[in-house]
Amino acid sequence: MAGQISGQVTVATAGTAVTGPDLDVNGYVYFMTVPANTDVVYVGNDGSNDVASTTGYPLLTTGNTVMRWVQNLENLYFDAAVSGEKIAYFLQN
Repeated sequence: MAGQISGQVTVATAGTAVTGPDLDVNGYVYFMTVPANTDVVYVGNDGSNDVASTTGYPLLTTGNTVMRWVQNLENLYFDAAVSGEKIAYFLQN
């Protein structure tokens, strides 16, 4: 796999989910909350192209990590309890 293998997604406004970037992965991706976060970030897709605290996988404050097989990062959504929170991703080839 060539090109971008890592990055971050910022949830600008808490309660308003944002999509991941259009990045064709077809493999495993590690997701981790960044050290500056102060609250929960939610990852997922509830089937209607959204995610919320009631439908997403919660990643707590800093250093919480999950790995997931993903076709394209734009198929996932991210939301947070606090505006400006970030989640980092790293692709595994």
